[in-house]
Formats: sequence, structure tokens, C-alpha cells
Amino acid sequence: MKKYDVICMGTALVDSIIKGFDPNPVSASGYRSESGVLSLGGEALNESMAAAKLSLKTGLVCAVGEDAAGDMIIAGVKKAGVDPELIIHLKDYSTPVSTIFVHEDGTRKSITNRSHKYNFHPEKYTSLYMDARALVLGSLFRAPFDDPTIIRMVLEAVKKSDAIVFADTKLPNFRVLSLEDIADSLPLIDYLTPNEDEARYFSGKEDPEEMADVFLDMGIKNIIIKLGSKGCLFKNNNETIRLRAYKTDAVDATGAGDNFLAGFVSEILRGKPHKEALCFANACGAICTTKIGAGSALENRDQVKKWIEEFN
Repeated sequence: MKKYDVICMGTALVDSIIKGFDPNPVSASGYRSESGVLSLGGEALNESMAAAKLSLKTGLVCAVGEDAAGDMIIAGVKKAGVDPELIIHLKDYSTPVSTIFVHEDGTRKSITNRSHKYNFHPEKYTSLYMDARALVLGSLFRAPFDDPTIIRMVLEAVKKSDAIVFADTKLPNFRVLSLEDIADSLPLIDYLTPNEDEARYFSGKEDPEEMADVFLDMGIKNIIIKLGSKGCLFKNNNETIRLRAYKTDAVDATGAGDNFLAGFVSEILRGKPHKEALCFANACGAICTTKIGAGSALENRDQVKKWIEEFN
């Protein structure tokens, strides 16, 4: 028996979410918005909190600084049921803080800063993530997984433990990598989950199935392309599945993809077939968009199952 069902590894940060920003100044240096809230964020943190809410024994491998944002992250993951013991505390390090502008339709734009370069080397802590049934990398092409050597060392270590490897992706920011730059690591990934924009960027294709084929040809075993309001596409060498998205009045899409991935991991680890796992994942992503913040709306598996029953 493994200690954890899943370990999520990567970025943890604090989001300052501004909704309804009015660009017209009310004074020489003052602006207004509809609301402003602080919320925990970062792909790995979002995925870990969602996984814990879905009753998975969950650990989080990330780094935080000795600052207020780091303290907020520790308190938040504990409250969500995530084991905080795998979190690395670094001196002389600032926990990343993002500013996110949420538009009326729930879409958003974010501002990153130098702290997002994330001076954290998970390959130095392999003992922390060898005792799990699954590992989730959140996300490839963003620190710390914007270094081919780090990616390779982490994946080689994890595969020795027979864990299933799931990886999300992000568009590059501070350091730009291509699929070719990490070609030797891609066959070690069991499931890759880019959104449509990311899949288009890395594959150079416009059609989702052609996008998926590029990733499969690079050795990834299964590819899921998240298509937002159009649903998702799953493809491997044996099956192709297209699912429509659940219709909902989106308030904030922040973290929807992370909740989607946590939902998919949850059901795969429970032995569900791909189509059923994708349906559950779609519901998790849709639920996430109904409130502001990546971890505000999803509550538990019963909520997701009820959502699916009501919309089917």
C-alpha cells in the first residue's frame, strides 16, 4: 500500500483576484473594481486541494517562503485535507503572488513576476514523492518544470516507483521550451492535459485531433485536450473520445483545468474507464467556474455526482 493516492508537484502561490475592473480612473492614481479577493492558487496547489476534496489521500510537493503568502498556503492546504509535510520551506525566497483580472464572461488574464521563476529543485527531494500511486506535474513548461534536466530526473525517479504520471501544461513565460527540448522525457508521461491554446502552441496544428497526434507521436501514452466551453478530446493509440462541456453560468474560470485534472485522476485511480473519468472531470471543471477562486466551488464527490445526474 502506498502512503498517498496522489502527490501533486509544482507551483503554489497566492492569487489576488480582481473582478469587474474599471479602467477609468477615479483619481490621479485610483481605480475601482467590483471585487477583490485573495485566493490560493498555482497548478499543483489547486490540483492537490481538489484531489483531497474528492477523497484522495493527497500530498503536495512545492516550495514556499517564510512570509505571509507562504503561511496562507500552509493553512489553506491543511484545511482542505492535503498533507502539508512535503512542502519545502526556503529561506530568502518570496512565495509567488499573482494578480488576476477576471472578465464578465469568467475568462481571465494574469500578471506574473520574478518570484514565479520559482527557485525550487524537486529533483533534490526524490524521497518525498516515491510513495504514491500517482504523480501530477503542474505544469510542464513552467518553473520548476521549464528545465529539461529537472523534468527528466523527476520522471525517471517516479517511474521507478510504478506511479502513474499525469502532467498539465502551461504556455512558457520566463523560459521557453519546445516539445523537442524534452523529447526524451515525454514517453515517461502517461496522461498529458493541455488546453486548446497550449496544444495549438506546442503542436503547431489547428485541429484538436491533429494536435493530439503530435503529442502521441512524441511518445506520450494518452492526451486530453481541454476545449473550454466545447468540452474535451481524449485520444490514445486505441480510442478517441469527444465530450461536450456542461453548460453553466461561469463566474471565474481560474483553476477550472486544475479541477478537471484532479477529477480525472480521482476516477482513474478508482479504476473507471476513460469516458466515465472524463465525464466526472468535466463536471469538476464546470463546478469550479461557478465561484471566484480555484478552490471555492468544489466540495466533494457527492456534489460532483449530483451535478452529473442533474445535467444528464
